[in-house]
Amino acid sequence: MKVVLLKDVKGSGKAGDIIEAKQGYAQNYLIKNGLAKAADASALNENKAQKAAQEFHRQEQLKQNKELREKIDGLTVTIQVKSGESGKFFGSVTNKEVAEKLLSLGIDIDKKKIILEPNIKTAGNYPATIRISAEETAKITLNVIN
Repeated sequence: MKVVLLKDVKGSGKAGDIIEAKQGYAQNYLIKNGLAKAADASALNENKAQKAAQEFHRQEQLKQNKELREKIDGLTVTIQVKSGESGKFFGSVTNKEVAEKLLSLGIDIDKKKIILEPNIKTAGNYPATIRISAEETAKITLNVIN
């Protein structure tokens, strides 16, 4: 019996897959528990439309990620940090500070996606990498001043 999976089923497939399952397994487990529905013409058309919509949204997201990378790649961000008399900082520059500075420039980036050199504790220029997505990364320069 052919069924369209509505949810991921371990050992059978992912949501949206069309699989061939034994009659008893399909009726007594998959369909009964709402994990699948019979693969009739309307279910197949609906599945096809959903896959097309998902692909469209994925392409739009890739386009947005590319535009964001082009916008911030090579950008120089100046961060002012409090320091002691010797010029050493009270702590180090963090991902959160970089994310806040980028937000003030109109670029909303999650702090978890910013990769810094460890322990930026003195003034100077430092490279930073921003992972926008698995496919897109951007490199920026941090100009740290006291």
